[in-house]
Amino acid sequence: MAEPIIFHVDVNSAFLSWEASYRMRELGDPVDLRTIPSAVGGNEELRHGIVLAKSSVAKRFGVRTGEPLVNARRKCPGLVVVPPNFDLYVRNSTAFIDLLKEYSPLVEQYSIDEAFCDMTGTELLYGDPVAFAYKLKEEISSRLGFTVNIGISCNKLLAKTASDFEKPDRVHTLFPSEMVEKFWPLPVGELLFSGRSAGRVFHSLGIKTIGDLAASDRSLLVTHLGKHGGFLWDSANGIDRDPVASHEAANKGYGNSQTIPFDVTDRDTALRFLLSLSETVSARIRADHAHITTVSVQITDYEFHNSSKQMTLPSTTNSTEVIYDAVCTLFDRLWDGTPIRLLGVHTGHATETAYEQFDLFHPERSEKLSRLNAAVDSIRTRYGEASLKRAIFIDTGDSHQTLTKAKYSDTTKEVLP
Repeated sequence: MAEPIIFHVDVNSAFLSWEASYRMRELGDPVDLRTIPSAVGGNEELRHGIVLAKSSVAKRFGVRTGEPLVNARRKCPGLVVVPPNFDLYVRNSTAFIDLLKEYSPLVEQYSIDEAFCDMTGTELLYGDPVAFAYKLKEEISSRLGFTVNIGISCNKLLAKTASDFEKPDRVHTLFPSEMVEKFWPLPVGELLFSGRSAGRVFHSLGIKTIGDLAASDRSLLVTHLGKHGGFLWDSANGIDRDPVASHEAANKGYGNSQTIPFDVTDRDTALRFLLSLSETVSARIRADHAHITTVSVQITDYEFHNSSKQMTLPSTTNSTEVIYDAVCTLFDRLWDGTPIRLLGVHTGHATETAYEQFDLFHPERSEKLSRLNAAVDSIRTRYGEASLKRAIFIDTGDSHQTLTKAKYSDTTKEVLP
């Protein structure tokens, strides 16, 4: 059996690259945003949005993705800020994935701007994998107008780690034989899925590098961090058994997350975003004739601390109202009042088989909600998403769709199909 060869292909500064390419190719703009201090940011009129992507020139001034625009302007007074264009990003993402599918028999989209390609056994077609990665990188650049990094290894974890090495427009390898030199000297905080809470535990245990973690006692980590400790120890040792899986397979879950262009500091505003997320998620569940049984809420605060809570429902559902009720409950349990930068709604345990716990006091509610959601979906499909709005969105001029154009997830990964 051939040794696994996995590519992780990651678009460099995706939103900014896609903006720059579009403006030069389609609009004839002589200025390449990638060559000047520039950023894609939130609402420029309000001047309190956040940086969604920045050029390498802006990065040299200290501009960081996710920071307030007002801070970025202090660091770089000449910063050129352009508004986000999510329709453009979806088109570019689709073209990007379609190109990868021309060369790989199995492509897993991991987010709007990155994907895994299983290239195992393709050496007979394309020759040396590293040499072919350079050809693929150049073809993406010439055909689509933007650059990528490609990481190559025997599994997804190491391939993704490799693609994060020096940027932009690079090809890197990280095979098990290279871990001592390239992987283990890295700070432990650079290990995928190693969060702040794990970082505090590592600090208390004197673990500073990924190599320190790999050489530590696995059972000790499990004692301190539970199953996640064992997972991180495996990761530090380059162990990853997760196969590349096309998202075209049956969905295990549906989710949507939204980076917000200002700090959310009140419950009503947060719930308005959560309702919009719940609507887009539940509509996709119904479109697939599926039902879910778990709901979770994700919060990222203004200091980029992440937290989440999950609950299991008593019955399967694809109802917007049932999902949103659960979301509200979870949000109230989770939020401590810290200003919010990102909200997410995720669902899991999707199934085509529906079952329901009978409600003695409201026996007809489920059927009524089902008919209501079916009617709403039908109207929006026929006349457009903006044809029918909930009353809460009328005064704001928003709809569930205009509030949630960032990225959504299927099969529990952040992807755009």
